[in-house]
Formats: sequence, C-alpha cells, structure tokens
Amino acid sequence: MTDKEQKKAAAAFAKDWAGKGNEDQDTVKFWIGFIRRIWGIEDAENYIDSEKRVKYEGHTTKIDIYIPNTRVLIEQKSLGVDLDKPERRHGEMLTPFKQAEQYSQKLKLSEKARYIIVSNFETFRIYNLDQDGFESTYEEIKLCDLEKEYHRFGFMIDSEKKLLQREIELSDSAAKLIGKIYKAILKQYKDPDSDEVKKALNVLCVRLVFCYYAEDAGLFDTHEMFGEYLAKFPVQDVNTKLEELFEVLNTKVEDRYHYLDKDLAAFPYVNGGLFEAKTESIPEFNDEIIDLLVNEASRKFDWSGISPTIFGAMFESTLDPDPKRNNGMYYTSVENIHKVIDPLFLDELKAEFQSVVDSHVSKAQKMQALEDFRDKLAELNFLDPACGSGNFLTETYLSLRTLENEVLSERIKLESGSDLQTTIATTANAVKISIGQFYGIEIDDFAVSVAKTAMWIAEAQMLHRTEKIMKQELVFLPLKSYTNIKEGNALRMDWETVVPKDRLNYIMGNPPFVGSSRLSDDQIKDRDIIFNGQGGELDYVACWYKKAADYIESYNIRCAFVSTNSICQGQQVLPLWEPLCETGIKIDFAYRTFRWDSEAQETAKVSCIIIGFSRSGSKGCLLFDKDKSIKTNHINGYLLSAPDIFIQKRRTPLSDVPEAIYGIKPADHGYLILDDEEKQSMIKNDPEAEKWIKPFITAKEYINGIPRWCLWLKDITPEELSQRKEIKKRVDACQKWREKQVETGDAYKLKETPTLMRPNNKFKGGSFIVLPRHTGENRRYIPFGFSNDGDIPGDSISLIPNADKYHFGVLISRIHVLWTLAICGRLKGDPRYASDIVYNNFPWPNPTDKQKEEIIESAQMILDARAKYPDSSLAKLYGKSTMPPELTKAHKANDKAVMKAYGFKPDMTESEIVAELMKMYQKLTGGK
Repeated sequence: MTDKEQKKAAAAFAKDWAGKGNEDQDTVKFWIGFIRRIWGIEDAENYIDSEKRVKYEGHTTKIDIYIPNTRVLIEQKSLGVDLDKPERRHGEMLTPFKQAEQYSQKLKLSEKARYIIVSNFETFRIYNLDQDGFESTYEEIKLCDLEKEYHRFGFMIDSEKKLLQREIELSDSAAKLIGKIYKAILKQYKDPDSDEVKKALNVLCVRLVFCYYAEDAGLFDTHEMFGEYLAKFPVQDVNTKLEELFEVLNTKVEDRYHYLDKDLAAFPYVNGGLFEAKTESIPEFNDEIIDLLVNEASRKFDWSGISPTIFGAMFESTLDPDPKRNNGMYYTSVENIHKVIDPLFLDELKAEFQSVVDSHVSKAQKMQALEDFRDKLAELNFLDPACGSGNFLTETYLSLRTLENEVLSERIKLESGSDLQTTIATTANAVKISIGQFYGIEIDDFAVSVAKTAMWIAEAQMLHRTEKIMKQELVFLPLKSYTNIKEGNALRMDWETVVPKDRLNYIMGNPPFVGSSRLSDDQIKDRDIIFNGQGGELDYVACWYKKAADYIESYNIRCAFVSTNSICQGQQVLPLWEPLCETGIKIDFAYRTFRWDSEAQETAKVSCIIIGFSRSGSKGCLLFDKDKSIKTNHINGYLLSAPDIFIQKRRTPLSDVPEAIYGIKPADHGYLILDDEEKQSMIKNDPEAEKWIKPFITAKEYINGIPRWCLWLKDITPEELSQRKEIKKRVDACQKWREKQVETGDAYKLKETPTLMRPNNKFKGGSFIVLPRHTGENRRYIPFGFSNDGDIPGDSISLIPNADKYHFGVLISRIHVLWTLAICGRLKGDPRYASDIVYNNFPWPNPTDKQKEEIIESAQMILDARAKYPDSSLAKLYGKSTMPPELTKAHKANDKAVMKAYGFKPDMTESEIVAELMKMYQKLTGGK
C-alpha cells in the first residue's frame, strides 16, 4: 500500500470506530481490522494471536492480543477506561501497563514483548521496552489522529524482516560503492591485469572498508576522521599519504616517530595484521577517486549499519565474481545460515538459557548458573572448512554474542544495583565470547581478508550493544591478532593444523557446488585423494562430508553442511552414504530440497539440502520438508525417515512386471529427424514419402504436445529408397557425417547402415507406456501415457512394451511419484526418471483381483479425462493451476485404489508411504 492509501484507510478506520469499543466483544475485531485495513495484511487473523496464554500466579490467563512476528503485546480496555487507574488482577492492584508487563515476564525469552500497547479504543500508549525509562517515555496517540500518526505503529509489522531488508539494502549499496572505487583505482595502475595489482587492490579495498566503518562506528576519535584526513591533501599526494596512514595504524603508539604529524598521530593503533602486509604501491589518484573516497564513501555514507554477514558476501562478489562461479562457491542468506546453525547448536543453547532463566532457585544460584552458561559459550569452538567471505562464522559469532548479551541483561536484572562494578564491569568479564573461537579454511586469499574484516566489524557491533546493556564504554582497539582463518585448499590440508579436534565442537558451512561432470582437473584430483580414487560420479561437495567424517572419528563433534540435493538422490547415495554409515556416521537433522536464496549479486540457481551429522548421533532426529518438521528416530541417505537402504542400478525389474527399455538414441546429426514443417514440406514434394515418416516420441515434445517425426526406414528396399529423392538426400548426408566421425565412436560404426538411426533389438514395435526421462518438479503427477502403434521411441524416454492399464494405473499413481522423487536423480530440481534405478527397483503391490480391477477402472478414468481435452498438452493438463477437475478427480480415485492395493492407510503421510516402500524393497532384496 502507498502512503496515500494507508492515510485514507487509517482515516476511514478511525471514523468507523469513533465512540465505540468493548473489551470483551470488540478487541479481536478491532485489531484484525487495524492490521488488515491500514497495513494491507489480508490474513490478519493469522498474523495476530488472540489466544496466547500465560501462567500467572498459579492461574492460566489469556493475553488480549499478541503479535508473534514482532513480539508486540496489546492490553485492551473498554472505551472510557482510565489507562492510569489500577485494577485488581490476581490479588494485586495493577495499571493496564503493569498488567501487560507482568504477562510479558511470564513468556519464554524468545517471546518476551519488545513493545507493549495499552489502549481503550480512543487512546493508544506505545511502550518501547528497549528504551531507558520506557514506563514514563511512552508515546500516546489518539484514534482521531490516526490518519497522520498511523506510521508510528510500523513496529507492529514484521520489524525483523524490515530490519534485515534495510541491512541488505545498506550492505548492497556499500558493496557497490566499493566496487566503483575499485574500478576507478584499477584504471590508474600501469599493469591493471596483473595478479599482483589485483591482489594489492583487494587488500586496499579491505583496508578502506575497515577505516570507513571505524570512523562511523566510533572506533576512530571523530566521525569522518578518515575522510577528512584524505581531504587535506592535494590529489597527487593522497596515495602516499594513505600509505603513511596505513603504516601508522599498524604501529603501536609508543613505537611511533616522536614528531609525527598531529593528524596522523591522532589515529589509534589497530593491529590484527590488517595493515601489516606490504603490497604494490598505490597509484596516483584523480579527482573522480577523491570524490568517491571523501564525499561518497566518507561524508555521505554511514557504514555503521552494514551487516558484516551480508556485506562480506556482497563485497567479495562485487569485486571478484568470476572465480567464485568457476569454483562453485556461492553465498548463503542469513535465513539459510540459521537453517544450519539453529538445529546444529543454537536452538539447544537458547533452550538451555531459558531453562536457567525459568529455574526456581535462589538469586545467587541463578546468577552462578548464568555465569556458568557464559563460560560454556566461551569454550565452544567452530570450524568452517570452506568459509568464503566468512558469513557462517560471522553470523554464528553474532548469534552467540546476542545470547551472551541476553545473559548479561538477565544478570543485571538479578543484581538490581548490587555490587555490579566488581562482577562484570571490566571488558574481560563483560565479554567472554571471542572471535578466536572461530576457525576457517578458504582457498582464495582475498576472501580470507574479507572474512577477517567481517569478523572484526561484527565484534565491534556487538561490543556497542554490550556497552548499552552495561551503560559504560568498553575497549575495542587495538584488534586482537586473528590468524584462525587459514588460506589453503581444505581438501589437501590437515584440519588439525587449523584447530585440534579435541578442542572443536562444531563444523559447518557451505562447500563449493560443482557437479561431477563439471569438475576441473584439480578438483578431480581432490576427489581422488579424499575417496582413494573411488569418487565415481560424486559431486565435489561430497568431499567435505568424507573429510569431516574422517576428522571427527572418535570425537563428539557435530557437523552440518549446505549441499546440492544430488548427493542424496539417484546414483550418488550409494557411494557416499553407505561407507559413511558403515563407519558410524548418523544424520541428526536434514532439510529436504529447497530453493537457494542469497544476498550476493550472483545467486546460485540450484536446489539445496542441509544435512547435520555426527558419530554420536542425536536422541531425536529432525527432518524438515516444505516448512514442516517431523521428529523421527532415523534419517537415511535419501533424507527419509526410513532404514539405511542403498538402492543400486538393476537391469531387470524387482517385481513380476514387464521390462522397461531405453528409447532409440539417434546417431544421425539430425538428418533422420524432422520437425512438423519439414515433414509437411517433404510430403508436399513427395506424397509417397509419408509412409516412411513416423511419430518420434521424445520427452519434451511428448509432454508439451509438439509434433516430432523421424524417417523409419527399417524395411525400405533399395529401389524404394532411390525413388524417394528427399529421403535419399538425407540418408546420404547421414552416411557422410558418420564416415567423418571418430573411428572408435558409435556413429562411425553405423556408417554401413545409414537408413537406421540405431539398431534396437528390444523394440519390436507396437504400443508402449511412455516414461519421460525428465519432468517438471512442480507437477503432482508424472505425465506417463500410452503411445500409438507405430510410434518410435526416442532416447529421452524409457518405454514399457507389452504393458496394460493396470501397470499404467500403478505407475501414474502418487505412490509411484513419491518413490520416484525419493530415489531418482535430478536435473536442477526436476526429477530424472531412470528405469534402472526407479522402475526396476519399485516394489509393486500384490492386489486381489477386485483391487486390480479397481486400479484398471481408475486408470481408464484418467485416460478418459485426458481425452476430453484433445487440444491440451500433458504439460497443460498437469499444470499446477490448469489441471481440469475431472482429471484431478480421476487421479484421486486412482490414488485411493492403489493405496488400497498396497494395504496403506488413507491417512498416511507422504514420508510414511515412502518409508513403507523402502521396507518392502528391503524385504524383496533380502535386506540389501
């Protein structure tokens, strides 16, 4: 909604509610209308919680309105009630605000209110609980002024997402600004394409970012201190003055030249190795660069609000995107980072902290428990062995420090003005968590620098937040020397040289995404080293699983990686997960396939999974699928709640059903294949040619209703061929092409039979069931179907000759789709149907005669429903929003009939169905 629309809606809302409002009858209706009409949230009834219950003094009571997304608690009174007048509540005289505040205190830590609104339908009082003296500094707004004051309620509408969006936008702007500076300075170098220059410029940009952040965040003495220093000098001198400044920032105050220029001397000692390395000299600047450095980056831009997690990725991708794509390195959004770290450790730590807060012990005991918990946090160590720009490490640090700050807040409440100065007043006591607890390995030297800088910025930001809690200044500079992020190839390094395993608690990250077919020579060598030459078809990311599994042997270290979903599908499950499971690796939690999301400029267009694993295992496993989570006792390599089963390629079906065969793979350079226009042209010129033209069934064209044809010349005589000039022309071209191919290749071997696409002894003609090799991931059903007699199968399908409507009915069912989705390979997110993996291993039901007849009848219903729409392709018939009602109804009847044949209960979930199929497979194969 626009501002104008919101003002109009607010005025209308105020007019409608003027002079009315009963606490018992109107509260929910009032606030649903407020949220929906003014803020445009259509499902406002789901956005608010009017049934939120809390336990208070032994009673369970209900909060009037609670908004979970923004943690807003509303205490509503009837029209005319005095908001300052205490009322008796649970034996106490409480004002409406005090009543709301006490309700908030009884909520879990993660639910405690950030804002409290007290209202009597005519007056609203807004209390920001993060402000000092919030009880007396509330904002008061009248209903009659809502048209001009509505925006002051913006905090009610998903403030976390708005804050994150602001951080993303700010970090994106900062990265683009540094990108401009980078390009402008690069032009000034004499040899801009050299590796030395690019490395020096990368280092320079990292240093600039730190200086800009330091002046805006108060780490330097004054705002714009860095920019104003640069502005003092003539353009031609700025480069050398900048080098002098870097040297000063790297020198302890006591070691500096006694007669140093006072402006230089005012800069603090930074340390940390950031300004230590000597690089190529900085070239002479021009007016454009000075404008960017001083006006754009220093005077106009505020760096203090950037997110180090987001900015690090954006910064790196802005300055150096291409190598990352080539190496399969992509960046993870904050949301996806938390999909890894929350179930890996953060949820458990938050629950432990909440249990301490809720414990019924003495104040002294609780204070000690809180301090013990802080000590525990300070002893945890984390490794990201493919850390890139450090966003996993940075976000983990921010999360732990946020938790530590909550511990400090709780302690201060408990101490209530007691001997605070002797307990947590010093920096050492106030902050126990250190960036020294975070280790990383990264192959790109620039990314290492970015990661370290991001960690320092994160440390500074969190220290500022701690200062607000402590109400005192804490020392940040000089930086601690931070050498825990190592440059190198993680797959060829001994991780013990980075962090000894007896000190490590968690391994996490987002290793490179490179498919098996796209590996470079060096990456193939990496995989061979990790898997002792047995890497086969495994994707590159699998190497990190094996390396981590070996590293944590005999240690209680938990791991979690973001990965391409291919390592838990099709042919990759067996070589990766069977040996890992045999050595004791257990999957503790997993996210099944979800779409990638990233804050970086180059967003990976891939489907991902997340797998948490360890050797000790977990008491209860969590499986996340489509925003839902289930608890289970075991998760297998296919990310299913099922036993450890590893399905291998099979040449023939496991059950007593017709054999599936592959279609014909042409080796003709397209000379024997015709599109519709070419077919019509050939028939027009030679009507007798039509009998040699057959429908050619390929997956894409079959599903999308696009005619495709082939020259099927199996029985053509030499005399007939010589009379069909256009056909003969194509056959001659096919022969010439085949003769020019590599002698060891299939095409060359077929040069003596140019009339044939490729011999296929198993295909005898006749009708068959079409099994498209690839289909869209969003379809509920895979659009199998029958061919016509005379159709020729292409290699992008498998086919089942001699199949009937019973076989079609089972294959078209949702049960078979679920089996396919569980064990097939994928092309991006789309299922890849391979008969040797999917069809041949599929456990068929053993129906009674009656059950079999019901399946045949429902299969006919599906075919009849399709026939009603002869002009619609299968793609349209099976579109998510275009599937006709008759077809949907027929499929539901078919699903019901097939479920009944399997003996499955109607209320079984999809994962339960697949688990049962896995058990049937296990039984049919004798446990193999």
